[in-house]
Amino acid sequence: MAKLVAYKSFDDMDLKEDLLRGIYAHGFEDPSAIQQQAIVPVINGHDVIGQAQSGTGKTATFSIGILQSVDTTINGCQALVMAPTRELAQQISEVATSLGDYLDVQLHLCVGGKSTREDIRILNEGVHIVVGTPGRCFHMINEGALRLDDIKLFCLDEADVMLSRGFKDSIYDIFKFLPESVQGECFLMCWCLFKVVSPSNLCVLQVCLFSATMPLEVLEITEKFMRSPIRILVKRDELTLEGIKQFFIAVEREEWKLDTLCDLYETLTITQAIIFCNTRRKVDWLADKMKSRDFAVSSMHGDMDQRERDLIMREFRSGSTRVLITTDILARGIDVQQVSLVFNFDIPTNREMYIHRIGRSGRFGRKGVAINFLTSSDVRYLRDIEQFYNTQIEEMPADCVDLSH
Repeated sequence: MAKLVAYKSFDDMDLKEDLLRGIYAHGFEDPSAIQQQAIVPVINGHDVIGQAQSGTGKTATFSIGILQSVDTTINGCQALVMAPTRELAQQISEVATSLGDYLDVQLHLCVGGKSTREDIRILNEGVHIVVGTPGRCFHMINEGALRLDDIKLFCLDEADVMLSRGFKDSIYDIFKFLPESVQGECFLMCWCLFKVVSPSNLCVLQVCLFSATMPLEVLEITEKFMRSPIRILVKRDELTLEGIKQFFIAVEREEWKLDTLCDLYETLTITQAIIFCNTRRKVDWLADKMKSRDFAVSSMHGDMDQRERDLIMREFRSGSTRVLITTDILARGIDVQQVSLVFNFDIPTNREMYIHRIGRSGRFGRKGVAINFLTSSDVRYLRDIEQFYNTQIEEMPADCVDLSH
């Protein structure tokens, strides 16, 4: 395995001059810990498993690695980046486009809810990087518009979700279209059937996986389709996100959560906040109830039309709406830097999801607060979270008004 080197400056990474210009114009000064360790291995063609806390620059890590590696003299897709949601794919596309602003690299966002005809036209003209969701990318491959003859890097963001039951078949469907030189079909059929095979020299495609959480079962799966990957993994008890204060509020009955939230909304100093619910129905119910009490909130979930989702995200990013009620569709990767407060109106039943949710606040070293509404039936979930991450979530003091200090 290659030795890990931490590069303390972007200037030390031997990057293209125009890529460096894009990095500094984007607002980066010094690389974060994951960027120090993972950018150069991606550039050097290693398979990489990168795990780091939410908000520490994982998207820029693989984006910089890809932009450095693209050969613009080849008019074909050389890197395919997959994400579980349209919003996250769009954010990755925006970050990579900004970083590559001074390069002659063509990038295309390939997600559902947009014109397939326009996708086909752009892909037929030729692009170097495609960022998308599995469903639309598979559709474009089937149409013959997204061709993978020149592919050399396959990247999964939020890899633990992408390798979970809900997405695994879609990822396999895409792998089946990889060129024969990559030997993807035979190899990934073994993977999807969970057969133990030797990965030696079977797959020449570079595979990079990134997420804030990498459960053991996902790491075990990667052994079947990655070649001696460089692992940059954060210890579990370091994942609770320094700088984010975590509290719980005991709520005796489920139906009292609404009054508790409205009382807090009126007393706390909020820049912007995200309220997480476990179901789409609960999101709609809570949004209706708060609006009926004249609270200014917006809401979003996966059942909404894509144009409506795009509009809601634009308004939230711009700050014209300050509170967004949503499902876990926004728990992963979405970066709104003004978010200072996360409410778990419902405690997530998945302990990995807890870290992703609270990581929407405190982005890139900023301060943040997470408040969990706790009924008696939720206690076991919170205790499991505390034990799993070796952390303690305190009861929220009654006199908290400004939690930013």
